[in-house]
Amino acid sequence: MDKTALAGALGSPSVFGQSQFAFTRGNAFEARVKADGGAELLRLVHERLDRTAPPPEPGRVHSPDLAAVGPEGRTARTALALREATGTPGVWTLLDHPMLALDVAGSPAFLEPDAVVVHPDGSWTVVEIKSFPLLDGSADPAKVGAAARQAAVYVLALEAVAARLESVPRVRDRILLVCPKDFSNLPTASAVDVRKQRAVTSRQLARLTRLQDIADAVPEGACFSPELPAEELTAAVESVPAAYAPECLAACELAFHCRDRSRQDGAVTSLGRSVRADLGGLATVEDVLAAARGEAGDPADPAVAALRRAHRLRAEALGATSGRTFAQASGPAFDQTFGQAFGQEAAPCP
Repeated sequence: MDKTALAGALGSPSVFGQSQFAFTRGNAFEARVKADGGAELLRLVHERLDRTAPPPEPGRVHSPDLAAVGPEGRTARTALALREATGTPGVWTLLDHPMLALDVAGSPAFLEPDAVVVHPDGSWTVVEIKSFPLLDGSADPAKVGAAARQAAVYVLALEAVAARLESVPRVRDRILLVCPKDFSNLPTASAVDVRKQRAVTSRQLARLTRLQDIADAVPEGACFSPELPAEELTAAVESVPAAYAPECLAACELAFHCRDRSRQDGAVTSLGRSVRADLGGLATVEDVLAAARGEAGDPADPAVAALRRAHRLRAEALGATSGRTFAQASGPAFDQTFGQAFGQEAAPCP
């Protein structure tokens, strides 16, 4: 389904998407990296990953045409180009925006890395081109980590292609991350080891529920077409369970709709998965408040006991300030109350 259109039809449009400025800047930087037949890109690959190989010579780099009809056609054309390049030793080959396929929960997902380089020894390297800068040789760890996880998926897809070839080539564990140098638009690169990300992604893919099993759990007759009347569409979406968490805002177009539903239901998952885990069997905010007030919950439950203690300390703290100004309340008794709430020795308020 088109989740962006679905979110708009539900009245909770998503705000995802790269800004036009960032999109234009990223395209311009990638074009610069791949200019002159990818000469600069291959120079960086040789410098960072394969100094033992002969340097790529201008005009002798093979860049096959990967155009074909549809993603399936492009995937087949990419596999053929990789086979031909691997069977031509001593030649550098640059595949610009190849198309790869990876089985995800029983369905093919089509992937398009920025580039794949075939080395003279027949090994393959994934190249990721990003527009965030490398400042003094280092970059934002969160952005580098995200790029490494993205590249690890491409590595898995390449390994699936390699497994079908007669002479299995080596898919390198280190990818090349190309970024602008400092505050310029000059490309620089760093080799990033993605073995950990590849192993984690492989385990996650193996544990995914198959899409057919998910489809079988959808109520009979449910339809998610944005063309449906608002009431019917809302009912269809609400017939499928959702577990909203704040992390969804960064990954799902329906996050705003699910957040509204979660708040209406009073679900504690809207406060975050870590809070949900700490609260154990208390699934709603009302359950949490009732447990804190001593109106519900098992006193032997650690979560309930902690909530009641926090509620008691809060009442004591508010009682300490009753009828007095904050300055008057900021004495030893007030400090001691909040020290107990934080489980540490209280220091006098300045």
